Amino acid sequence: MTHPALRLDDTVHQRVRLGILAVLHEAASADFSYIRDALDLTDGNLSRHIAVLEEAGLVKVEKDVSGKRTRTWVSATRQGRSALDAELRSLRELISRVDGKP
Repeated sequence: MTHPALRLDDTVHQRVRLGILAVLHEAASADFSYIRDALDLTDGNLSRHIAVLEEAGLVKVEKDVSGKRTRTWVSATRQGRSALDAELRSLRELISRVDGKP
């Protein structure tokens, strides 16, 4: 059996990316500005983290033109939801070990 810390995914575990996947877990999709505001990020910072998640196949990005405004929608892929679930299982096991609970 491997230690749960060894099962943490570097792509998912990073604070902002974990936050993005958590926000997307709460809804089918979220627009860029909602995620930015929820996680208190700059546009550039959020864009870069979304790009990393998209390159890994964990999120899908779609653009929607509404009037003169383009909105960016982000949703977790099946792989992204699975990655978040695996990360949370590893974190729960890690916390349990630290707390001394089986």
